[in-house]
Amino acid sequence: MAHTRSAKKRIRQAEKRRLLNRYHISRMKTAIKRINEALKNKDIETAEKLLPLAQKLAYRAAAKGAIHKNEAARRVSRIAKKINTAKQALSS
Repeated sequence: MAHTRSAKKRIRQAEKRRLLNRYHISRMKTAIKRINEALKNKDIETAEKLLPLAQKLAYRAAAKGAIHKNEAARRVSRIAKKINTAKQALSS
């Protein structure tokens, strides 16, 4: 256990940061899961409607430092690619 005041403060700060990071990551993952569920159910219109929200949450998580900006870009890219692939498969 920490003894100095500064070490105790760092523990408090780290806990606040951990909870905020968890909040941002959880919201982003939930949005992505909803898109994946919509794609699984062949509901491409819903997936397309949910994409901007997932994109926004991913980039916000990156801006807040919860994830790296490249990770946010990669997640958005992969989900957009899935939607486009599903659209092409449906139209063919």
